[in-house]
Amino acid sequence: MLTVIAKIKIKPDQASAFEAEARKMTAHVRANEPGTLTYVCHRGAADPTVYLFYEVYRDQAAFAAHGGSPAMQSFFGAIRGIVDGRPEIDMYEALSDTAG
Repeated sequence: MLTVIAKIKIKPDQASAFEAEARKMTAHVRANEPGTLTYVCHRGAADPTVYLFYEVYRDQAAFAAHGGSPAMQSFFGAIRGIVDGRPEIDMYEALSDTAG
């Protein structure tokens, strides 16, 4: 399994626009990406201009399919003028399939 943490800062007056795009992307992932096990967007409690995507993929192939999808390209195009700086992306590989 592969876990991705994507942190995105947006311009202060763009929350509604960003959240609309994030909801569309989340709905697409849930309906069309069986290899994406978890895909959740969070808004920062301390700083509401910071959003975090928590993503878990079955494997590298599922992550590649997600990243190369037309929906992802559309999402990045839609948020281009909304974001404030480059997203921070961290990737983690599971040591095992269970917590035990």
